[in-house]
Amino acid sequence: MARPRVHDEALRVRLLDRAGELLSAHGPEALSLRRLAADVGTSTTAVYSLFGGKPALVRELYVEGFQRLGDRLEQVPRTEDPLADLEALGHAYRDSALANPHFYSIMFGRAVPDFAPDEAALELSQQCMRPLRDAVCRAIDAGLLVEVDPEEIVFAAWGLVHGLVSLELNGSTPGAGERRAARYGRALQNSMAGWRR
Repeated sequence: MARPRVHDEALRVRLLDRAGELLSAHGPEALSLRRLAADVGTSTTAVYSLFGGKPALVRELYVEGFQRLGDRLEQVPRTEDPLADLEALGHAYRDSALANPHFYSIMFGRAVPDFAPDEAALELSQQCMRPLRDAVCRAIDAGLLVEVDPEEIVFAAWGLVHGLVSLELNGSTPGAGERRAARYGRALQNSMAGWRR
C-alpha cells in the first residue's frame, strides 16, 4: 500500500495563507519558518520540503497572490458587451482583493524589502491582466472606446481599481457593505465613460 502524501496541496495553501497573514499583520520579521510551521500545525521540515526556504516561500506568496487574482479574472464570463465585461472584471478584482487581502502587501508593496520577483514571477503578474486587455481590445474594435493604444486604457483601469481596493483594504473608504460596493461600481462606470467614443 502506498504511503499517503503528508505535504499535499492543502498544506501548501494553509502555509501560504498563514504566511501572508503574518507578513501583512506583523511585517517581515514575523515571518519565521518555525513560527509558520507551528501556527499551521506542521513541521519546519514540511515547510522546507514544500518551499525550500524563506526566499522561495516569499516568491511563492507573490506568485500565489497573482495566481488567485488571475483565476478570479479568468472566471468572469466573456459576453457580447465588452463594456459590461470591463465592469465585471473591476468587481472581480475587488472580490479577489477582499478574499485575499493578506497577499496584497507582497504583490504590490514592499512587505519584504529585499524581495524582488524574478522574470517568471513578473511575467505571471502581467499575464493575470489578460482578461482586462482582451475586454479593452474588444471594446476598441467594437467602436465603443476611443482608438488609442489599449495599454493606456488597461493601465488607467488597473490603476483605478487597484487604488480603490487599496483604500478599502486600508480602511480608508467611507461607508460599508452594499453602499461601499455601489460607490465602487459607480467609480468603475464613470472611469470608463472617459474613454468612450
